[in-house]
Amino acid sequence: MAYFRITLMRSGIGMPKKVQGVLHALGLKKRMTTVYYPVSQSVAGQIMRIKELVDVKEVEKPMSKEEMRAARRPDKGYYVEKRAEQVEL
Repeated sequence: MAYFRITLMRSGIGMPKKVQGVLHALGLKKRMTTVYYPVSQSVAGQIMRIKELVDVKEVEKPMSKEEMRAARRPDKGYYVEKRAEQVEL
């Protein structure tokens, strides 16, 4: 089953009440929040009402908060090939 990954990129401040209502109905309250919904005509219609404010991608499965946090975490940037020899005084 496919899902829509919807991320709010721009704020709804100053938008008409209908647009703000759609954002609230989808659960998008702050910028850069991401929600997942199954692909359906009703959700697609809501996305079309706010298409200027959101980034939408179709994904295979939704990610949990922990999975999204782990995906954003950068790599360590280094690794230890071989430990240095112990020097005795």
